[in-house]
Amino acid sequence: MDLTAIKKVFEENFSNHGELGASVSVWQHGEEILNLANGWCEREQKRLWDKHTLVPVYSATKGPAAATLLMVLEENGLTPESLVVQVWENFPNQNATFAEMMSHQCGLTALDKAVSVFDYEAVIAAIEVQSPNWELGDGHGYHPRTYGFLLDECVRRLTGVRLGSIWQERVAKKFDLDLHIGLPEEEFYRVAKLYPGKMNKAELDSGFYKEFNQSDTLVRKAFGSPRGLHGVHEMNTPKAWQSALPAMGGVATATALAKFYQLAIGAIDFFCEDVIAWMQQSQSMSDDKVLITPTHFTCGFQKDPLDEVGNKIRNNYGRNKDAFGHPGAGGSHAFGDPETGISFAYTMNQMDLSVLPGAKTSRMIGFI
Repeated sequence: MDLTAIKKVFEENFSNHGELGASVSVWQHGEEILNLANGWCEREQKRLWDKHTLVPVYSATKGPAAATLLMVLEENGLTPESLVVQVWENFPNQNATFAEMMSHQCGLTALDKAVSVFDYEAVIAAIEVQSPNWELGDGHGYHPRTYGFLLDECVRRLTGVRLGSIWQERVAKKFDLDLHIGLPEEEFYRVAKLYPGKMNKAELDSGFYKEFNQSDTLVRKAFGSPRGLHGVHEMNTPKAWQSALPAMGGVATATALAKFYQLAIGAIDFFCEDVIAWMQQSQSMSDDKVLITPTHFTCGFQKDPLDEVGNKIRNNYGRNKDAFGHPGAGGSHAFGDPETGISFAYTMNQMDLSVLPGAKTSRMIGFI
């Protein structure tokens, strides 16, 4: 690992790639070995960005949320191979296991009913009557928004409380993780302002955006249901920060995300061996029906997909095939590598138009 090169790339993100405010955190074997922070919390340059700056991290929330459900399953004598209906009797895919649900195989990515992302009960009711978007066993498709409700309802049925509360009380508070699935009002002042990315022609011509920009496609429907919080400006509101949405509502520092992955790979002792194994075990690897590119999922996390002979076709999660993590829309990213004991996280407020990690992080990851 070349920390000097990572620092150089971080600086170049500001000078060459339009970064506004950002942090990077690298941990190894339970200790933070690199922490960089620079820039501004808003374009008006009112607040300096530092290592304590919070920012919405979109789908980078999915990893900690998935770990929370896996922990709760283990404590209740269940495994990823248990059927979801053992916990949620009205789950629409009666033969689906938790592993299939958590690896985006259940075809519940788009809802036919128009319900608000802020109306939890209405979303759960809509899921329960939803006909799957594809048959179980026919591959996978990323669930960008419904995913959090699937996890949340299972946790609620097993514990009596919402996932964000379990995360905060059982994990975040114990390890001083500044990663919130439901941000307290007293922390609002620390949140940086997000800015949307600009679309270029290459992005418009990509398979994903061609599908996303057509109203009747599965891709568009998946990113449009439940409704609400579609614009970046909406993510800059206390309502969004307090929403405790496990798929996309997390607010975090880079240090907290990277430290979480130390727990996930076992470098910091917390999760039992079964839960750590479940986070790492591959469940589905194929062409993604929603992201329109090959993806590789465990129970809640992504790995780099492999070609026919087992070589990685992307390098979003470090040099080793067993590394796993999850990106967030626009550029936030985090992962852990159990082989090296390294974890990495990047947070920022000037978004790019990307649902997978982009140049700002991929260049750093090349030196890990």
